[in-house]
Amino acid sequence: MASAIDFYFDFSSPYGYLAAEMIEELGQRCGRAINWHPILLGVVFKSTGGQPLTQAPMKGPYSENDFKRSAAFYGIPYHAPSVFPIAGQNPSRAVLWMQNKHPAHAKKFALELYRAFFRGDRDISKLDVVGDIAAGLGYSADEVIASTQADEIKNQLKSDVEAAIAKGIFGSPFFIVDGEPFWGADRLPMLEQWIKRGGWKY
Repeated sequence: MASAIDFYFDFSSPYGYLAAEMIEELGQRCGRAINWHPILLGVVFKSTGGQPLTQAPMKGPYSENDFKRSAAFYGIPYHAPSVFPIAGQNPSRAVLWMQNKHPAHAKKFALELYRAFFRGDRDISKLDVVGDIAAGLGYSADEVIASTQADEIKNQLKSDVEAAIAKGIFGSPFFIVDGEPFWGADRLPMLEQWIKRGGWKY
């Protein structure tokens, strides 16, 4: 069986949101499963010295414009959130809980969280918002909120982020397929060709 595509994303990443809207269809076209991995860019940046694009000199205004332009190019609805960036711990922990307890709905849950933030301007760093989105999928808001405060889930996210950094994950979205790394939603066409062509020498 062909190996899965590992998809690393931060909930405060507009490009991660765009990738989340497209990656499953790419996987279907290529016959590959997708493993979704929430990460925390704030923790990653402490290791890399990076910072949010919108806070970087000169890159900030360009990035804000490119978020909108890229979404329009792909035909994906996008509304710049009024609060940005946000802390991703709570939605990331909730997704890990869903992956552990109800894996069939975990990807849908992650996508609904992304859409709430980048379409509905809802601050998904807040626990009540995370719980409300989970309730919309038929789950107990209280149970999901409680899961984000459990030491088991907190430690799992911490360990997962550390493992991602050890693998060289430095941004969102980031993909690894057959050992080959790709960074950015704009690399999805290349990633797809890499799979279909079995890679190429470079």
